[in-house]
Amino acid sequence: MTESQFIWMDGEFIAWNDAKVHILTHSLHYANSAFEGVRAYPTDRGLAIFRLQDHTRRLLNSCKMSLLKCPFDAATLNNAQVEILRKNTYKADTSVYIRPIVFVGYGVMGVYHLNSPIQTAIATWEWGAYLGEEGLNNGIKVKISSFTRNSIKSMMGKAKIAANYLNSQMAKCEAKEAGCDEALLLDSEGFVAEGSGECFFVVRDDVLITPPSENALESITQDTVLAIARDLGIKTERRRLTRDEVYVADEAFFTGTAAELTPVREVDSRVIGGGKRGETTRRLQEAYFDIVYGRNAKYAHYLTYIKG
Repeated sequence: MTESQFIWMDGEFIAWNDAKVHILTHSLHYANSAFEGVRAYPTDRGLAIFRLQDHTRRLLNSCKMSLLKCPFDAATLNNAQVEILRKNTYKADTSVYIRPIVFVGYGVMGVYHLNSPIQTAIATWEWGAYLGEEGLNNGIKVKISSFTRNSIKSMMGKAKIAANYLNSQMAKCEAKEAGCDEALLLDSEGFVAEGSGECFFVVRDDVLITPPSENALESITQDTVLAIARDLGIKTERRRLTRDEVYVADEAFFTGTAAELTPVREVDSRVIGGGKRGETTRRLQEAYFDIVYGRNAKYAHYLTYIKG
């Protein structure tokens, strides 16, 4: 990890190595914390955060779902993310990852958490392609996981909370140990849900298909890609996908703040399409990067510029 100079904690800027919590911090033991993944990109006008307000709204929604009373409102959190980027320094050509987190702090042990203090932090660091530059250009290998996506009967899938991500960790490790780059999880009924930290798309017969959000996080990047597809005149469908449909797809790709738009070239030893980034994927990927790098005026409202 590339360290930055400062982390924002509970309203103050703390030196990176001084941003610490107690070993008995409640969330460390019981996994109740809400977090976000946000990116800022270098543009002709300097760093710009992509869809800042939408990410903060989802963070506060996750807090509400998991009974975390965040001590800061949306405006304060938005401003804090801008200010921490201004305070830290980064390479001019590198994108920056932003991690806001709201967690249950030190004070009370036991499963009941409402008597414990709630803390908030925002860390930022330079981070390139999550699944590698090679993956962005030529696609990745994917394994359908033996782990099922957390059921909506037992966990709140719309909440971006730490507790949901043990499922993702196990799926990701299984995929990596099998020689793949990423996992694809099915839901409890056997339909495609999402990756370990991404949403999933396929292209079949010139139609772009992505699963609904019943058993997946409501993805901001997925929403962006669907908007781009409409601009490009690509027909879209949101419907359930089966494993066998994925195997015979013409193209496939993952989307997410970290993953951006990463092509999939192989799933469970089945080559997808031509075994490389497909044409529809290329068009969507290029349009996406035009937006986040500030090269598409139509989507300028998605960007929050750090220099004002």
